[in-house]
Amino acid sequence: MSLEHPAKRGGEGQDPFARLAERASNFTSSPLFFFLCLLLIAGVVTVHVLKVPLSWALLVGESMAAVTLLLLALLKNSERRAEHAIQRKLDAIAAALLEMERGEPGPAARDLRKAIGIEDET
Repeated sequence: MSLEHPAKRGGEGQDPFARLAERASNFTSSPLFFFLCLLLIAGVVTVHVLKVPLSWALLVGESMAAVTLLLLALLKNSERRAEHAIQRKLDAIAAALLEMERGEPGPAARDLRKAIGIEDET
């Protein structure tokens, strides 16, 4: 197990956890997952209204806690990947600005111009 930043693990390819996290993130942002959450909430309300046995109430409550914990882990994973992507973009911008300041446009400056379409505006 590695404790380094998720975006730095495994080079360019995605490891199995990253693929699983990506699929889970896509699923949790789908209408189907929203519907399943509504059903779970309806189950909680039903358990309390009907005053069903404590074992059922615990099962529904623990299900809510498990979903919440998994969503928290997915949210943190997505946040870290987005943070790393933003940092890489900022690093590219800084490298291009340094090249431009020196008066010798290099590959970073060309990539930056291409990315933002400076030539199209002039």
